[in-house]
Amino acid sequence: MAAAQRRDGPVPVKLISGLLYPAERAELMEWAAGRMSAVFGDIELASQSYPFGYTDYYRDIAPRLERRFFVFAGLRHPFGLVVWKKLAISIEAESAACAGTDTDTGRHVNIDPGYLDGARLVLASTKDNAHRIYLWDDIYAETTMCRKKSGWISFSYTFPDFASGVYDDFLDSARNIWRRDLRSRRD
Repeated sequence: MAAAQRRDGPVPVKLISGLLYPAERAELMEWAAGRMSAVFGDIELASQSYPFGYTDYYRDIAPRLERRFFVFAGLRHPFGLVVWKKLAISIEAESAACAGTDTDTGRHVNIDPGYLDGARLVLASTKDNAHRIYLWDDIYAETTMCRKKSGWISFSYTFPDFASGVYDDFLDSARNIWRRDLRSRRD
């Protein structure tokens, strides 16, 4: 099976995106989800909201954050990761206007697109690090977690919220949709 797919290119992936937003501003979450849907396509699966208190890195957005994940319909070519990250950056920049602040030019949401397949969760980043691979146009790829029979496995560099296991059930649901879509593509 895998050998036949390799002859035709890489195995198609499922576009997934994390969204960090101010806990008190559910309308920003709705706005960002709508913008992502307009850009990436129909949202096929959305997670619950998870409280996010793992780092102060995003305090420029809000002191109290929540995270949600969105999985988009269809299978994609993994090469799209760079374009998805660039589009996410554009949506983040638009979020200041949505927040209703004329003088504020900062982002009010953080969007982390990536992809999921049967073996891994890959996220895009604009920041270089030893464990990230440069793709092009200042975008890097990171295998954030891998999937083994025993479940989702983190690495020493995996973000603490992912490593905690709190998202594992949702990632399994997304992986099951990827498997279903891949099977139906072969039929």
